[in-house]
Amino acid sequence: MALHVPKAPGVAQMLKEGSRYFSGLDEAVFRNIGACKQFAQTIRTAYGPNGMNKMVINHIEKLFVTNDAATIIRELDVEHPAAKLMILASEMQEQEIGDGTNFVIIFAGALLEAAEDLLRMGLTSSEIVDGYELALDTALDILPTLTCHEVKDYRNLAEVEKVIKTSIMSKQYGNEDFLAHLVAKACVSILLEKATFNVDNVRVCKILGGGLQASEVVQGMVFKRQVEGDVTKKENAKVAVFSCAVDILQTETKGTVLIKSADELMNFSRGEESMLEHQIKAIADAGAGVIVSGAKFGDMALHYVNKYGMMAVKLSSKWDVRRLCKTVGATALPRLTAPTKEEMGYADTVYVDELGDTSLVVFRLEGKESRVATIVIRGSTDNYMDDIERAIDDGVNTFKGLTRDGRFVPGAGAAEIELSRQVASYGETHPGLEQYAIKKFATALETFPKTIAENSGVKGAEVVSKLLAAHEEGDKTMGFDIEADKAVLKDVVPAGILDLYLTKMWGLKYATNAACTILKVDQIIMAKRAGGPKPQAPKAPDDD
Repeated sequence: MALHVPKAPGVAQMLKEGSRYFSGLDEAVFRNIGACKQFAQTIRTAYGPNGMNKMVINHIEKLFVTNDAATIIRELDVEHPAAKLMILASEMQEQEIGDGTNFVIIFAGALLEAAEDLLRMGLTSSEIVDGYELALDTALDILPTLTCHEVKDYRNLAEVEKVIKTSIMSKQYGNEDFLAHLVAKACVSILLEKATFNVDNVRVCKILGGGLQASEVVQGMVFKRQVEGDVTKKENAKVAVFSCAVDILQTETKGTVLIKSADELMNFSRGEESMLEHQIKAIADAGAGVIVSGAKFGDMALHYVNKYGMMAVKLSSKWDVRRLCKTVGATALPRLTAPTKEEMGYADTVYVDELGDTSLVVFRLEGKESRVATIVIRGSTDNYMDDIERAIDDGVNTFKGLTRDGRFVPGAGAAEIELSRQVASYGETHPGLEQYAIKKFATALETFPKTIAENSGVKGAEVVSKLLAAHEEGDKTMGFDIEADKAVLKDVVPAGILDLYLTKMWGLKYATNAACTILKVDQIIMAKRAGGPKPQAPKAPDDD
């Protein structure tokens, strides 16, 4: 008879064997803070124009070389529950604004680091959380007063170019002028009179070879494909789009045909062919010059498409078919029937081009009613072009933000230092133990100019003290000059270093909420993991 060994009393008694339980300051709170600090410090060195790149290899062994926090956290499978909360806040920032993910993680990490000192001093978690929430409300009241620039007309190309340059600079320092011009041109060109701006309408097509300066904006869509038929160019083309295959139609039900003589066999196959010819002739008679299919082109169908002088393009992705329909104003037809005038789209030119070794099919719209613009990126490696795409994505998202709210605050650490100074002075007037947390909130805001300075190889403390001194004297737009070799300040408004107001506002909210949520945790209870195949052990590295 097996001997029953009783479990230790307490929580362990309730849970299955293999589950884990942590409680109290040392086990739960400091453990959470430690993990978040570590994660924030990893991301911190990637902040700002001189931020270092991270080499990330994800679970399917794909390589990423980037300083974009959104990509780093998406490709890393972070297990720690508290660090996951920070990542969720960062992902919310990505969905809301599309930029400032690094800001959220660094600020949440700085708040937690400050909270650790306060907890060791004897404050309780609830007092720290209350202090942080009071400081956040104050910061959000102060932030609109720091607005130094507002974009009234977001159809003005030069104005847009000036304000989106900063968000691109943080990813591609040195190429920001050229990329800002491309992004501004693409975004402004597809802005309809009364419709809202959609980020998905600015497409990116990456083509290996050439240099970045060979990149261009195409009004319309560009696909990395060959055409199916013989026709390679059509001007003023009407476009018929089919989501089905352009081929002999298969019947819905299975049937058996009994053929008794050779004549019947000839007539049967000829009937199929003449039916297909009749269908394609009807499409040509409707005025279509280009046929786009979401599936294959049959050999016989292709013969008739060539016979009637139409261009045949096959797109393998249904999303591409939908985007093309939006671009040319067509309706995707599910069956091979002649389209009506309303169902056909229009493109000024549809042609085959070749860049480097890559064949392209271009649907170009010259008019002002183009709904989709494609930025064709050229570069020497795929990794480099991926990083350019991320910079363009930030620029496009900034444009989307300024169509909602055109206010900008000074960049280069100027807004953070001014917030820090005013929140600290508010903390001194506040009675109660929350004042310690409010002051720590102000100190956490100093992390940003400090990080930008340290990543540029300058002493962070020296930069912060100089910035605070300048702001005390009333120079609210003084920021850190990253182009100088030592701690030098400059007025960031004439220099055009501007951050979107919405990015800062949502970043402060999400980071503070994440930090407060983590601080409110006092116990971690982890159930036993569900069974399943054991993960493979990593292979030993080859000696050679």
